[in-house]
Amino acid sequence: MASSLTCTGVIWALLSLLSAAASCVGFFMPYWLLGTQMDKPVSFGTFRRCSYPVRDEERQMTVMLEQCGRYASFHGIPSLQWRICTVVTGVGCGLLLLVALTALMGCCISDLISRTIGRVAGGIQFVGGLLIGSGCALYPLGWDSEEVRQTCNNSSDQFKLGKVSSHVDSFEFVWMFCSQR
Repeated sequence: MASSLTCTGVIWALLSLLSAAASCVGFFMPYWLLGTQMDKPVSFGTFRRCSYPVRDEERQMTVMLEQCGRYASFHGIPSLQWRICTVVTGVGCGLLLLVALTALMGCCISDLISRTIGRVAGGIQFVGGLLIGSGCALYPLGWDSEEVRQTCNNSSDQFKLGKVSSHVDSFEFVWMFCSQR
């Protein structure tokens, strides 16, 4: 099979695939915020959460359902900022995947990617990265929602999360986690 990419282009294609996969996995996983509710570990992201309180009508009490799942509807996402973050970050991940898969096909098909197409693909990757970064920047604006307050022991606010630790992934996004330690 002939390739339309140089050695540098092949490295770009592989790194594009790895970064797109890491972005999509990070977007999909519900571990953006970690905390406790009713002495059970709770975590959630923009559109998924693990361990959440539900009303048990038989026992007439609230119990923790210890499983992961999506919010029932788009409007079930706790805040407007998180809804925007979900859309913007999802579009960014989609753009990164589009470019990565196109670049990967360019490794196998000759004359698929020209210099101009490579530059356009790089521009699309840049826009995708900006969308993911801006979506992650919007995420903290939803930290004053009721769900976050409950998870962070009713002490969180937009700029006050209580005890917080952070780490940086390969795209230099800062993800914050609540902890009750």
